[in-house]
Amino acid sequence: MVDDDINLSRLAGMILESSGRYEVMIVNDSERALRAAVQFDPQVMLLDVDMPGKDGGELAREAAHDARLRDVPILFLTGLVTRGEAGTAPIESAGMKFLSKPVEPSLLLAEVDRLAPPAIAA
Repeated sequence: MVDDDINLSRLAGMILESSGRYEVMIVNDSERALRAAVQFDPQVMLLDVDMPGKDGGELAREAAHDARLRDVPILFLTGLVTRGEAGTAPIESAGMKFLSKPVEPSLLLAEVDRLAPPAIAA
């Protein structure tokens, strides 16, 4: 998970890890995100859309050009769309999924479950 909002990233990480199905690596600095992802070997990447340095779109483009990351599904998190605007489902644009922040725990788990198999047996 890459998000410059430390509190939100910790909360989302706790939601995923407390399910007993996922291990989460949180990176709060977009400049080191892809190096960390290569080391962690993620099943899915959660990227904040708007961050200082590299934004989520830029990270997604760079990951698509890296043979080690190009097949990793990406779920974007954004504060640019409110939960009221997004409703109870992820927003989809250009084939990419976006969840509004703050994330709804059940929606976050459902989308990660859909994108990647659990890393830890439940």
